[in-house]
Amino acid sequence: MRDGDDHDQGLAHDLTIMARQILGRRQALGWLASVGSTALLAGCGGDDSSTASSSTTATTASTSTTSSTTSTGSTTTGTTTTTTSSSGACIADPTETAGPYPADGTNSSSGSTSNVLTLSGIVRSDIRASFISSTTVAAGVQVKLTLTLVNVNNSCLPLSGYAIYLWHCDQNGSYSLYSVPAESYLRGVLVTDGNGQVTFTTIFPGCYSGRYPHIHLEIFSSLAAATSGRASVLTTQLAMPRDICSAVYSSGGYTQSASNLSAITTATDNVFGDNTSAQIAAQTPAMTGNTTAGYTATVTVGVAL
Repeated sequence: MRDGDDHDQGLAHDLTIMARQILGRRQALGWLASVGSTALLAGCGGDDSSTASSSTTATTASTSTTSSTTSTGSTTTGTTTTTTSSSGACIADPTETAGPYPADGTNSSSGSTSNVLTLSGIVRSDIRASFISSTTVAAGVQVKLTLTLVNVNNSCLPLSGYAIYLWHCDQNGSYSLYSVPAESYLRGVLVTDGNGQVTFTTIFPGCYSGRYPHIHLEIFSSLAAATSGRASVLTTQLAMPRDICSAVYSSGGYTQSASNLSAITTATDNVFGDNTSAQIAAQTPAMTGNTTAGYTATVTVGVAL
């Protein structure tokens, strides 16, 4: 319908008005279609920020914060280190040498076979004291180390009922039953619980010349297998976190460890040197605590069964 002012002005005028009205309708329909599409996109969450907020990732980067406090007068030194780490999947720990000081029946010490695994006192959680003809307690910064044993070929499920034999050097870099033959400290066996875990109380190992600071592990399928001296399913080693090494070795009592550490890294070590960065990360415990109160450490040990 036309306005009254447009009535009876001739055919040409009428055609012009009709064309304008048709064009106007098409423009309006196009505008409505455009608005409808925009509203639909907004309702479906097309905004970049909403997509990003709903996404997840399986890998979390590890962070480490270290702070040191020193009070003069009473000369109290504490180094606090907090480390968090996680990974998207477990990996198999590499097989490493048991070294020359395992005391697991595979070699001799002072001319006789050394095997603590067959002795009843070897099953213990606190391994700081000797248990064979001596009760000497190894000096050093305390460490409570929890190991979680998992099967990398079965969705990283925990392995319960497995025996873990753990041993390492003292703060001077010496091994009981060998370079310190009268002592039997810093050796022990525990059986994993339903979560695949064991917890040892020990000391932070020293750093001796030629080796990066480490802890030895032998994994057995059962306590019976371990205490009968049978072959392990995995022999491996843990690499101690370098920042914690530096803190501990500067706290006193670790003679020569600081200078020995300065001459070696995991990359130049004759055991860890051929491992991948992922393997080194898996072999390095996460540690929290300080040199005064001691440290709490956790690590997952992957076994390929």
